[in-house]
Amino acid sequence: MASEAVIYDLLRQALWVAVLMSAPLLTVALIAGLTVGLFQALTSVQEMTLTFVPKVALMLVVFWATMGFMTATLTDFFTSRIIPLVAGG
Repeated sequence: MASEAVIYDLLRQALWVAVLMSAPLLTVALIAGLTVGLFQALTSVQEMTLTFVPKVALMLVVFWATMGFMTATLTDFFTSRIIPLVAGG
């Protein structure tokens, strides 16, 4: 059985992997939201789909572009930390 220190370290690393994987998507969503919000404030256009559609489109593009990075990060985490812990190593 794994000790509490090992479990807490594993959770800390899992949270860091989650941050690394979500950072590109959240960064693009933030930049797109700020840009569209600034455009809406300058032009007084208050259309709800104007904020939603560009964010989703840009996030899909970034997800597609960083899918390899996300997969490699998650695979590395599982092969180096989770599988040895489950196997008893």
